[in-house]
Amino acid sequence: MNRVKLFLPAVITFFIISFFITFNRISYSNQDSQKLLETEKNTIEVVKNNVDSVVFVSNIQRVSRGFLDLEGQEVPTGAGSGFVWDEQGHIVTNYHVIQGGGKFSISFNRDKTQYEAVLVGDEAYKDIAVLKLVKPPKKLHPIKVGSSKNLLVGQKTIAIGNPYGLDHTVTQGIVSALDRSIKGVTGISINDMIQTDAAINPGNSGGPLLNSNGELIGMNTVIYSTSGGSAGVGFSVPVDTINNIVPQLIKHGQVIRPKLGIAMKFNEQIKYRYGIKKGVVIWSIAEGGPIAKAGLKGLTQDNNSIYIGDILLKIGDVEVNNYEDIYHALDKFKIGDTANITYLRDGKTKETTIKFIQID
Repeated sequence: MNRVKLFLPAVITFFIISFFITFNRISYSNQDSQKLLETEKNTIEVVKNNVDSVVFVSNIQRVSRGFLDLEGQEVPTGAGSGFVWDEQGHIVTNYHVIQGGGKFSISFNRDKTQYEAVLVGDEAYKDIAVLKLVKPPKKLHPIKVGSSKNLLVGQKTIAIGNPYGLDHTVTQGIVSALDRSIKGVTGISINDMIQTDAAINPGNSGGPLLNSNGELIGMNTVIYSTSGGSAGVGFSVPVDTINNIVPQLIKHGQVIRPKLGIAMKFNEQIKYRYGIKKGVVIWSIAEGGPIAKAGLKGLTQDNNSIYIGDILLKIGDVEVNNYEDIYHALDKFKIGDTANITYLRDGKTKETTIKFIQID
């Protein structure tokens, strides 16, 4: 049986194709459209209105070609897709498209110019990154941002991207499922993912998923495949997540998220050794953090002995047993919010309330 794998559709080798083959950009003529079905007319209109918002992202890294090549040479090591966010020249794409890059090149439909871009910020846990064009073209076409809150299984989806270096390729499908949880590049699951059967292939990463109104509903990110090619199972980060993250990256260069102010080390090993069935063993506590202010205690060590302090059981209504559980529990809160926490101390279950503050 073939092993089923998750593939991030931005890969290194496929970008090389674009050096050897020239492809026609999407264009439209005044041909008779009366013979087209209404659904075809809709697809064409959506693509026509959005194709200039979609970009080709090249990840350029400095690579040494030998022992004496001290400075190295800049070479393209990966490629993907992206879309124009605003008239200031911000480009949204996947984190894994730009990961490890020091320089980025952007190209548009019907424009072969390579525009330099710099990294503004990224959120690896959500696989989102924001670039900014250094010298953008005179006229940009920001994408129309929709909502993923009221999506319905079965509604139409349109994907635009650059699979295998074939720039501005269009595919169509439906919303196959909602609220999928898929492992991201950090190993932490990305929740609320949109599943679509619109063909998504390597190089589509970072491209937009659109509805029949031409609105952004997601960013194409992952395919589920045995071969690395499209199998009709693709996943997109929902636009509501993007719309929450991107403004923070533009403003701060990072996502300002609540933290507990604790460290957890060897959690599973300690739980196994001491027969602890559930929860997160608090290793240490940062002074002045929410957990410290609530009066919780970390473990202590004396020579070769470990003395268990408090064990965190729940944040709000979410049970926590590892780092991923804590991440998803905190993802529901913002700075200034309060949360009830449940913890175990000396065999007794206790509850208290913490207030989230910004911790650098």
